[in-house]
Amino acid sequence: MSQTPQTRPAQPLRGFRIGVTAHRRAGDLIEALERRGAQVLHAPALKIAPVEDDDALRAETSAVIEAAPDIVMVTTAYGMRRWCEAADAAGQGEELLAALAKAAIYVRGPKARGAVRAAGLDDQGISADETTATLTELVISDGVQGKTVAVQVHGYTDVAALARLRDAGATVLTVTPYRWVNAEDGDKLPQLIEAVINRELDVITFTSAPAVDAVLSTAEQLGRAPEFLAALRGDRTGLGHVVSAAVGPVTAAPLQQAGITPLVPERFRMGALIKTVCDHLEQTAVLRRESEGTVLEVRGQSLTVDGIPIPLAPAPLQLLRSLMSASGAVLSQADLAAELGLGDAEHALHMTISRLRAALPDPTIVETVVKRGYRLR
Repeated sequence: MSQTPQTRPAQPLRGFRIGVTAHRRAGDLIEALERRGAQVLHAPALKIAPVEDDDALRAETSAVIEAAPDIVMVTTAYGMRRWCEAADAAGQGEELLAALAKAAIYVRGPKARGAVRAAGLDDQGISADETTATLTELVISDGVQGKTVAVQVHGYTDVAALARLRDAGATVLTVTPYRWVNAEDGDKLPQLIEAVINRELDVITFTSAPAVDAVLSTAEQLGRAPEFLAALRGDRTGLGHVVSAAVGPVTAAPLQQAGITPLVPERFRMGALIKTVCDHLEQTAVLRRESEGTVLEVRGQSLTVDGIPIPLAPAPLQLLRSLMSASGAVLSQADLAAELGLGDAEHALHMTISRLRAALPDPTIVETVVKRGYRLR
């Protein structure tokens, strides 16, 4: 049941369960989701580790200063800020800014542009869609043959982009102001993966491509990759699927390569991601029906009867969804078994119906129509 912006409830995510894999700014995301009524399972996949004390970063900065690059590509605001801070700490700050001021600076998005300008510098170009691939295309189209290009990589080096620059005739230097490492509480990832497999979450959110890789790799290491991917793809009928949501196309890419189609907002921002999730769930995952004065509402994996939460396993809940969607029409045993992915397992269907009736305050809400099937009373 979709709702117009004017009638959107104060807590559009009430009753929904959402997994968060972010580490950086996770608090902001979790607070925003909970404020909208969601239950959140936080399992950070990776964290950003600054490398201001790293000898390698000092050496990379020295190489950029010495080379006086013709072009500098800034891919993240955080990376630009950390680079300047590290250079200041190492006594290289003034020399670095002097070298950057002489270069043509290209940025991947508005945030990176803001960080460049905060450093007292200006940029010559910006990616149209905030992706490294498009930024690289822009730089190459402006000409890199015989030029030195310094690239601030964003914790997860885009090897393909660097190769394209070299193939176009550029001498490429890289600077890595931060890197991705396993989060201290990464032991929550198995819990998150099990929750997805068991369809205990409605949505799982991703804010970085490395985090996607970390979650998929953990599922593989646990031997649960087939079930995890099936839950995200919706491969198994009857149990529904867990929706994945990515903050932008770069984050979405490894999901798509795994055969998963995530939600991606038009604007690659956390606020837009939250709005996209809210809109999708309101439009596709909310059912409300009245049966002889009893109000049933399903929001994602949560059921309330007359406003009272009723615990229900995924299979009986999916059965109830089917009956509610039929709006009082009779559904045959064959139809219900097919929707639940039970095939010809008549006994399994009867058990699921029994479990549903046992969970409801009034079991007669699910009515048997002799020789025809079942419907909501």
